[in-house]
Amino acid sequence: VQLQASGGGSVQPGGSLRLSCEASGRIFNSYVMGWFRQAPGKEREFVAATKRSGLSTVYADSVKGRFTISRNNAKNTVTLQMSSLQTEDTAVYYCAFRYGEVVVSAMRRESEYNEWGQGTQVTVSS
Repeated sequence: VQLQASGGGSVQPGGSLRLSCEASGRIFNSYVMGWFRQAPGKEREFVAATKRSGLSTVYADSVKGRFTISRNNAKNTVTLQMSSLQTEDTAVYYCAFRYGEVVVSAMRRESEYNEWGQGTQVTVSS
């Protein structure tokens, strides 16, 4: 599976941005797609993830209520709509893909994902 991320850019605090990630290749009916981010000088952290089944969607506490992850199963695409952006959201955002099912509690773990996109920069600054 290959991941192609798009979107990102620069925005002022309080603004919005949208990221998209398309998966291609040998994709079966069970997978998890999500987003992680890495700010300068910090470790990569979980942002949001969703199962293809739609049964489970999880968010990091820091983005809950501001970010929304959605999916288009026909296109094997996930979108991260980011609103009320803050300077602390500045980071490189990575799309991630996991083959098959996983328990909900594990969806936040970086080690559970098999494939990664190239990363896209999000900068929130006045």
